[in-house]
Amino acid sequence: MSNDGSGKKRSSFSGTLGFVLAAAGASVGLGNIWRFPYLAAKYGGGIFLLVYIILAVTFGYSMIMAETTLGRITRRSPVGAYQASGRGAFFQAGGWLNAVVPMLIVPYYSVIGGWVIKYLVTYIVGKPEDMAADGYFGNFITNGYEAEIFFLVFMIAVLMIIFNGVRNGIERVSKFMMPVLILLAVIIAIFSMTRPGAMAGVSYFLVPKLSDFSLATIVQAMTQMFYSLSIAMGILITFGSYMKRDVSIEKTTFQVIICDSGIAILAGLMIIPAVFAYGGANAGDQLMAGPSLMFVEMPKIFADMAAGKLIGLLFFILVLFAALTSAIALAEAAVATFEDELGWGRKSSTVLTGAIMVVLGSLSALGYGPLANVTVFGMQFLDLFDFLTNSVMMPIAALCTCILITRVLKKAAIAAEIEAEGQPFKGKALFNFMITWLCPIFVIVILITSVLSVFGIITL
Repeated sequence: MSNDGSGKKRSSFSGTLGFVLAAAGASVGLGNIWRFPYLAAKYGGGIFLLVYIILAVTFGYSMIMAETTLGRITRRSPVGAYQASGRGAFFQAGGWLNAVVPMLIVPYYSVIGGWVIKYLVTYIVGKPEDMAADGYFGNFITNGYEAEIFFLVFMIAVLMIIFNGVRNGIERVSKFMMPVLILLAVIIAIFSMTRPGAMAGVSYFLVPKLSDFSLATIVQAMTQMFYSLSIAMGILITFGSYMKRDVSIEKTTFQVIICDSGIAILAGLMIIPAVFAYGGANAGDQLMAGPSLMFVEMPKIFADMAAGKLIGLLFFILVLFAALTSAIALAEAAVATFEDELGWGRKSSTVLTGAIMVVLGSLSALGYGPLANVTVFGMQFLDLFDFLTNSVMMPIAALCTCILITRVLKKAAIAAEIEAEGQPFKGKALFNFMITWLCPIFVIVILITSVLSVFGIITL
């Protein structure tokens, strides 16, 4: 426990391992397992991977450092952290923006988590071959009530873990799930890469070719890295407030980036070689299937494998663990805000978070079924919440953080916190340059391109 500056005792992670696994669990989610592989396949393969890694150790490094340090300096969740650092309506809005994002994301994220549970249950007690049939996924999500039930199961699992606190809940679960997740990813990747014809997919994914490079490669890699590392979701500020001062912020940042990027690479090696090996003439179309890759195309590929039922089972266990660790972090950011700003205890704050999840999550779960005719800007509720958070709120929240760090807290104060207890800050020059100049430019580019793309003004 540590003091939050107001006399209250604040929960904390036990040490470096607890923070790294929890923060890595927050970063490693559905975006790594299915979004990263299809973006990599669509936007250049190896060159996309190279651009992503470069951005992760520059842009990603700087934003993680900034948010984690802000949390540890103030010992508060986003709203309190902003209010303790800067005065005025702008910074108050910035704090609430960081705080509201996870409250909007975790409900619809839990709906997708429910879809994963549905597929996992089918592999265990149902007929996996049914999932390979055309229309299976569409029939499931349009049956809104079944989607609602699985959403509620996933949500309850998340809230039970949150209910147990930082060390006994989040840290304990992360210490179990993350090693298992990594082990499963390695096993499935090795199996996938050793299938006949799979090495063509390995080569495409790992070997950069300048001829495959485009402006869209940079924009999409930047967007994926931005979301994959849990930037501007209130998570890193909240987790930073739980970090002990003798833990190196810079060292843990690189460990989180390595873990997150490693899982994304393993996901690519699980999926892209498998599609090359089993997709045949349809391999290209399957890789470009976008969000439906995991729920439509992968079950078809598993159905063609000799050990497809086992591999499919392991795959969806892995995906479930990834979904849970991210949803837990999102929910914790919301709970911490209610604890800090309302002065409530963890139990009451968790119940309030659960109520929000039920209302907003049910809209998303039923949005393709009973509420299919109810749209906003032509979007179902799940797509609407995804657009509002990912395309609008998160880039603006990240820009607010850059301004807060450079104009109010000042880079010297950030450096002093990072160097506390004699810790090194080897990337100080890189951090100062990125957070002052390039990070604001990057988030503005993400904001503009995402909005224009959603409205069909540009095509990426």
